[in-house]
Amino acid sequence: MNKHANIPVFIPHLGCPNQCVFCNQRTISGVSEFDISSLNGIIDSALMTISPDTETEIAFFGGSFTGIERSLMISLLEIANTYISAGKASAIRCSTRPDYIDSEIIEILKKYNVSTVELGLQSADDSVLKAVKRGHTFADEVHACKMITDAGINLVGQMMIGLPGSTPKSESETADFIIASGAKAARIYPTVVFRDTELCEMAQSGIYKPLEIEDAITRTANVYTKFLDAGVSVIRVGLCSSENLSSSDTYFSGPNHPALGELVENEVYYKLMCKEFLRFKTNALIGKTPIVKVPGGELSKVIGQKKKNKIRLVDKFLLSDIKFHTDSKLLRYQVDVNI
Repeated sequence: MNKHANIPVFIPHLGCPNQCVFCNQRTISGVSEFDISSLNGIIDSALMTISPDTETEIAFFGGSFTGIERSLMISLLEIANTYISAGKASAIRCSTRPDYIDSEIIEILKKYNVSTVELGLQSADDSVLKAVKRGHTFADEVHACKMITDAGINLVGQMMIGLPGSTPKSESETADFIIASGAKAARIYPTVVFRDTELCEMAQSGIYKPLEIEDAITRTANVYTKFLDAGVSVIRVGLCSSENLSSSDTYFSGPNHPALGELVENEVYYKLMCKEFLRFKTNALIGKTPIVKVPGGELSKVIGQKKKNKIRLVDKFLLSDIKFHTDSKLLRYQVDVNI
């Protein structure tokens, strides 16, 4: 498998006149404007750190790229496309909103070698979309996903966990929708409350209660497992640590942990192992010490932080102990249980 790298270019809130209750893009990106003359420097600097045999994409993130002023968007695409023509990059990707996708936009994206569109599909529940003042409906999401996939452009669905009015059921249905829409990959973001947002005011007044970390892990793992079962790659869980999550000036509350992604993967492996243990009759497990084979490099995630998964499994299935061994033949998220 070829190595892959994105060169992230952050285009802050320029393309979105809407202000969702959870959003403060200027806060989490750290910038409030974009100088197009800096684009070549950003890309060139990044390329110096990437080996030539890496499949490299130039990624326009941070705002609703297809909603920015049309001439600016095309200028950015033209510059990025010169790197593809020179063989220094393989493709372009961008993130945007469902209501900023139409036939004209699709033609522009295809013309300039945009291979992937990451679409903010925070919820498939209209009541949640209304509660967060998203500014579009579920029908807009359906239409945008179809236009993207019909054009042969890869779709990545970005969804959120723990939004106002959201439930585990509505989050599961959102994951189902992303899968059914033909997405190749997904990002899952447990809702974090930033200062200077309407969501922060809602949290301060008690109208909104952010998820506790354990609840966020469980709910995120539930949809992660859905994507896994459907063959949809999860390319990110939670915001990057660099997105001002460590500063009390910007972060207010919500599930914020430096190893959130790994904690979710711990839970995913726990669910997978439970499923394997349930294949055996209960009496066949009591007092036994089964051997669990796991993929190479995944042992710490399987056992869990402070051996949490091992302890839970021993208690749940009344085991004497569990022995874990790595097996290079197993792929990620494959486990093999033997008694």
